[in-house]
Amino acid sequence: MSRTIAMCLVFLFPCWSIAGRTGQAQSSDDRLPNIVIIFADDLGWADLACYGNTFNESPNIDRLAREGMRFTQFYAGPVCSPTRANMQSGQDQARFGITQHIPGHRRPFARLIDPVVPSHLPLEVETFAERLANAGYATGYFGKWHLGGRGFGPAEQGWQTVLVCQGNTAPPSITGAKEVRRMADFLTELAVDFIQDNSSQPFLLQVSHFAVHIPLSTTPELLAKYEAKPPMPGYPSLPAYAGLLEELDQSVGRIAAAVDAAGLAENTLILFLSDNGGLEHEQSGRIVTSNRPLRGEKGMLYEGGIRIPAIARWSGQVPANSVCDQAAITMDLYPTFVELAGAEMPSHQPSDGVSLASLLRDPAAPLDRDTLFWHLPHYHHCTPASAMRQGDWKLIEFFESGAVELYHLGKDLSEQNDLAAAEPDRAKRMQAALAQWRKEVGARMPRINPDYDPARASELAKRPPKPKRKTEP
Repeated sequence: MSRTIAMCLVFLFPCWSIAGRTGQAQSSDDRLPNIVIIFADDLGWADLACYGNTFNESPNIDRLAREGMRFTQFYAGPVCSPTRANMQSGQDQARFGITQHIPGHRRPFARLIDPVVPSHLPLEVETFAERLANAGYATGYFGKWHLGGRGFGPAEQGWQTVLVCQGNTAPPSITGAKEVRRMADFLTELAVDFIQDNSSQPFLLQVSHFAVHIPLSTTPELLAKYEAKPPMPGYPSLPAYAGLLEELDQSVGRIAAAVDAAGLAENTLILFLSDNGGLEHEQSGRIVTSNRPLRGEKGMLYEGGIRIPAIARWSGQVPANSVCDQAAITMDLYPTFVELAGAEMPSHQPSDGVSLASLLRDPAAPLDRDTLFWHLPHYHHCTPASAMRQGDWKLIEFFESGAVELYHLGKDLSEQNDLAAAEPDRAKRMQAALAQWRKEVGARMPRINPDYDPARASELAKRPPKPKRKTEP
């Protein structure tokens, strides 16, 4: 990676930057494990064949599951930026106020005024990439960042070889090709090159795809393939969605093959996961996927919004064809990576995750934690709320009304039977614990809106016009 490209990010337009650094080779006798993270965008828990889907085809991801461990209760934040913040920092996103996608959106006439979302992850946060770079890792980040623009990208947070971009197509301005390319294919090329360039030293690689985020598109060949395929009963079976997912699957296969071809399968943890639950509805109202049997979708605190597919492969370390039913969450990845790298957690910042290193080797290994928390004080696909899971019990508190809902996930995965009235003492204890947690992490809360107008409550605020660029005389 010797070339340098820099372009600006303004609001939702892509930002591109690429830089490289050559690390020091290390002998194979004392080599630390490589770590590869393949991050999907908006991929739902029920979208993959290895999770039961019979319309979408994901043979490479399914193979990854057969060769490794599939998690059934892995969690993320309800939307992208919060998950990316807690993953990079190992801290709950509520500590930074990144509890909505950056820059968020506002409903000026809703019952509540939600907190303003910060524009970036603070630079004083030491990411796991910084920690591992200091331990001798070569680090590479390709794809969507969504944690800040110029001056606040992955290059400022410990990632040495970087290209930040978003969208499902890659323009010639960054690829050097004559025509627009598919983004998943382009990111995969960068990832494979990075693996080959750093095969003689420990490396950390994150490939953050835009797929399967809307607007949906795929190749003509994949679109035709799924248009000709019978639908799955009870599932939307959208050809464009399935085609885009197969592009993502092809990327997973090529990256895993590059690891294997370099002879690194027994020294490389490959982790595949999504940044939040599936987005069931486009803005137009068209249904593109379904998270059933889970309730809800991206932007909600029901299981469909926060439970994600997650698969880990590490030949000889992670048991092949294993299933882990323990509850884990994306902020656990930071302490996991640090432990695998033989490093120490930073003492100057809190850590809200727990290491999954023992769980990766034994899916039944106990974790020193039984409670998870979420905070979404914004209007997204639901009203502002917080939630907690304690064992199999889950409570959601809605801020507009103060109402709580209580579910037993072990008996009611679809969250259809609200037990708050039947279990008032439990609901009260959990609500108090949730309030105490919000106080401990400094969670920002919505407030009463003096301009509340029920007739206009669902309106979104118009974005201010983009400033015009000044031109030289």
